[in-house]
Amino acid sequence: MPQSRDALRLEPGPTCVQQARRWAVAVCRELGRDDLVESAELGVSELVTNAVLHATAPIGLRVRGTRTHPRLEVSDSSPQPPVLNPPVIGDDLDEIDLLMTVGRGLSMVAMNSAAWGAEITREGKVVWFEPTAEPRDDADLAGEVYDATGVEGGLLAPDALLVHLRNLPLRPYREFRRHYSELRREVRLLALAHENDYPLAKELSQLFDTFEHHIDHASATERVDEAVAAGADHADVDIAVGPDAPKLIGQMLELLDLADAFCRAQRLLSLARTNEQRAFQRWFLTEIGAQAQGESPRAWSGTPASSSDDAHAS
Repeated sequence: MPQSRDALRLEPGPTCVQQARRWAVAVCRELGRDDLVESAELGVSELVTNAVLHATAPIGLRVRGTRTHPRLEVSDSSPQPPVLNPPVIGDDLDEIDLLMTVGRGLSMVAMNSAAWGAEITREGKVVWFEPTAEPRDDADLAGEVYDATGVEGGLLAPDALLVHLRNLPLRPYREFRRHYSELRREVRLLALAHENDYPLAKELSQLFDTFEHHIDHASATERVDEAVAAGADHADVDIAVGPDAPKLIGQMLELLDLADAFCRAQRLLSLARTNEQRAFQRWFLTEIGAQAQGESPRAWSGTPASSSDDAHAS
């Protein structure tokens, strides 16, 4: 199976749940996890049905996590988290509202999952679950709900450093933000669900969070968006970083390299960086370290960072 399977996009309709079930079966079999097929089908059916009832298109399906602990995700446009309805009393199923049936289905998702939850995003939400081979009696019915809409930006210390990114390539910067956010999310969810299986996940997650809170990407993203809208490929962009950010550069570079090795070992179901992404990220991070030491800005040249840059990052 590829390290990152393409997401499946569904339009609401009479066959979308069937498409989702077939997708879930194919994912499990490609991973060599036929033991998860039944719970994967059940969970995907419930979550896609819920998305059809309560959200608007598009509906997305994706697999993430690791080969040992695959995680199936259903995204939709509604920011409202899934709600478990209380049990229904009575035998007349004809009088049970469809929404209540779906609510009880969420309980079934929980009982057939090693862990499950929802992530609220600017685009809507992602509901995820890790299917199990056997139903659980000790299932966490509440799940884990995480609001990811406010993780960027924030107030920095008065002594924040203004880093001047000269000739910033806009597409690689956007790719860096997507890759970084995805990797940060992966280690957070691994730490949440399987801290004992992945002992470094919690530590890495904390490092990501610490580093993220020392960089104000919000203002830079606004400038990048304006430049892209104007048809530019490059732009000069200033970004504010906290006083402790330069101290973390070496750790971040090592972390990103470790994440690549983890991906290439096919343990993490997301893509490792390309050479272009690696070159850009090294330039971006080492510029923070170099300018913190009083050096003049070095414009992006489209070439990998030199060995002297590693000294700035250490």
